[in-house]
Amino acid sequence: MTPDFDTELGTIRDELVRMTRLVGTAMNCGTQALLDADLTLAEAVIAADARIDTMANDVEQRCFDLITDSAPTPDQLRVVIGSLRIAASLERMGDLAEHVAKQSRLRYPRTSVPRELRATFAEMGDLAEAILTTTGAMIGTDDVDLAEEVAGHDDRIDALHRGLFAAVLAPTWEHGVEVAVDVTLLSRYYERYGDHAVSVARRVVTMVTGAPYVGVVLESAR
Repeated sequence: MTPDFDTELGTIRDELVRMTRLVGTAMNCGTQALLDADLTLAEAVIAADARIDTMANDVEQRCFDLITDSAPTPDQLRVVIGSLRIAASLERMGDLAEHVAKQSRLRYPRTSVPRELRATFAEMGDLAEAILTTTGAMIGTDDVDLAEEVAGHDDRIDALHRGLFAAVLAPTWEHGVEVAVDVTLLSRYYERYGDHAVSVARRVVTMVTGAPYVGVVLESAR
């Protein structure tokens, strides 16, 4: 790579890592707002999503400029396109965190989460932040071995998601249809959040190894 190309690609990488931190914080705070019926915190998460969108747009423009101005080699182009796709996934994850915060605002001053499910959503929030921390480390270091950890976090989120579905469909469910819909939607937001993190990890593996994205399968050690 030419020095200018290398420098610009490093800037893009740094921006993506910063996005992972913001997106992880957004879901963490969105979860807190959800569980505590904290309207102020929910509004802060919603407002902060604009910064994530701006960063995604900036990465997109930088990638386009590299493609049009630098005549990248196939290997270079793979990294640039991968960065472009990662930015789009992170932007969507920010939207999912915003959805959680908006749900908290919608039901304020009540909470959408019944008492017996609070621990499950708290764990999903912890896992969402953890999966972004690991994903950010993958982007920043090109350490593809971390993909296994990302897969493990996602497996756990999926298991909790299935458990919440079972809870709202159980004969013992006593909170009505509205709360069941709320819980189902919220659970889906976390499940999709984890799926996007897996997609980002697969992109990193492709960027580093050259393996086709469709052939990358993350294996969990769990």
